[in-house]
Amino acid sequence: MSWLRIAFGTLLLATNTVVHVPPLVLAALLKAALPLRGFRRACDRILMAIAASWIGINTAMIRWFTRTRFLVDIDAKLQPQGHYLVLANHQTWVDIPVLQAALNRRVPLLRFFLKSQLFWVPLLGVAWWALDFPFMKRYSKEQLAKRPELAGRDIAATRRACAKFMHIPVAIMNFAEGTRFTREKQTRQESPFTHLLRPKAGGIAFVLDAMGRALHSILDVTIVYPAGRPTMFDLFANRVREVRVSIRERQIPAELLGGDYQHDPLFRERMQGWLNELWADKDRTIAALLARPASA
Repeated sequence: MSWLRIAFGTLLLATNTVVHVPPLVLAALLKAALPLRGFRRACDRILMAIAASWIGINTAMIRWFTRTRFLVDIDAKLQPQGHYLVLANHQTWVDIPVLQAALNRRVPLLRFFLKSQLFWVPLLGVAWWALDFPFMKRYSKEQLAKRPELAGRDIAATRRACAKFMHIPVAIMNFAEGTRFTREKQTRQESPFTHLLRPKAGGIAFVLDAMGRALHSILDVTIVYPAGRPTMFDLFANRVREVRVSIRERQIPAELLGGDYQHDPLFRERMQGWLNELWADKDRTIAALLARPASA
């Protein structure tokens, strides 16, 4: 019967997407067509309301369709109108609906930096565009060796994206490890952490530099699956019994603002040291969450 649950759950999520994307795109087109400040702000509110409804219904369907328990521990003063940088560990695509379930309507819409190719994903690509998700181009080491000037394009794109977020509520999402965790990747990296890969500080540094003091704080999110890393199929098949989430608010150290990560080696070392300390604490948090007995 698992395949029936998977097929039906996928159909429900697809239907919800089809219902919400057209009004999203319409509101975005109206916002682009009439660039009046008051009108654009009204369109932004409409876009956020549609997105919150889309995510809320997805979450409700997961809660209704499965017996997955979401145990969320929040040590933060969350504001729907705030400005946050959200940092989380990354293990599986299930992390996305988990983050949305934990934070929807508690903080502004989570926005991810996406690969430019994802714009062409049917329906979702245009929805991400309508919601001002930043699309980034990635260049290989070979491309950068031939054309070093390409290295600055992602930084410029980050600045343009962050400029849009300066005056609207936003929660910028960053998976600092840059990829999903596996034991093979952990071994290959020689990661010093028990449950995590090495974090990458560059993207975080660029966001902090571009948005500066417009950000209220950092939300440090730790996600744990006590039974092991699930797939989306596992979620829809009702094989994920429990998800544990810790959300902690952290102030942004003043010494991490206004630095030049690309050209200042001392600042780069300071940023990387701070992030490694945060990741060491996250590693301990994961161990503590795994050690908790299963809920009844």
